[in-house]
Amino acid sequence: MTFAWFDVGGGRKVFRKVEATKPKRSALPAPMINSDTMSAVQSMHDGKFYTSKSALRATYRAAGLEEVGNDPARLRPRKRPKIDRMAVRDTVEKAAARFNRGERLR
Repeated sequence: MTFAWFDVGGGRKVFRKVEATKPKRSALPAPMINSDTMSAVQSMHDGKFYTSKSALRATYRAAGLEEVGNDPARLRPRKRPKIDRMAVRDTVEKAAARFNRGERLR
């Protein structure tokens, strides 16, 4: 809710509430349209140039290939496996015992 000064004439001003209505439509002049045409792109499969997205995808599909985009979710690092700390401790203890016994690599 906002307020503003309004001039009502005769040197009088009043402080009134300004109704802020939200537009029921987008500020865009038209809806977004995804076109099938694009600038010429060379296929990674057959080396030909295509200006139609559907034609390019059809050649990939016919060859049994998968089109991969630039989705950042597939670039996320994978979770590292849990380290078995007991196994690490056991291995270090065994190595220390062998060293203390005098075993050396030759």
